[in-house]
Amino acid sequence: MDSTQSSKNKATVLKAFDTLFNLRDYSTAETFWSPGYVQHSAYIAQGRKGLFELTKGLPSSARYENALAVADGDFVILHGRFSGHGLPRNWIVADIVRLRDGVLVEHWDVIQDEVTEAESKSGLPMFGESFAVA
Repeated sequence: MDSTQSSKNKATVLKAFDTLFNLRDYSTAETFWSPGYVQHSAYIAQGRKGLFELTKGLPSSARYENALAVADGDFVILHGRFSGHGLPRNWIVADIVRLRDGVLVEHWDVIQDEVTEAESKSGLPMFGESFAVA
C-alpha cells in the first residue's frame, strides 16, 4: 500500500474520532465505522453499537485530543488523551485501528491513567509537552 493511502487512512481515523467523541454526530459517525466493527477493548462492548452506546453515556464534557497518528497500510495508531469522562484521571490511550476500504473495521487499545508531575518517575508528561492540570 502506498503512502498516499496510509495518509488517507490516518486522516479518516482522526476525522472519525473527532466526529464521534467530540462532535457526537452519530449519523455521520456511522459512515466511518463498519456495521460489522470488531472491538478488542476490555472497556467497550462489542461492535459499533457498543462503541456508540459507550459514547452516548459519557458526559458532554468528554473530549478526545490527538498528539500523534501513524499509519502503516490498513492500520492506524493514535496516541491521544480522553478527558472530561467523569473518572478521576484522564486516560492516555494508544488506539490501534484497522480499516478496510476506508472504513474502520477493527480496534485495539492500551489505556493508562494520566499521572501528575509529582507522580511521574521520568519527570516528563505522558501526553504533549506539559502535565494536565489536576
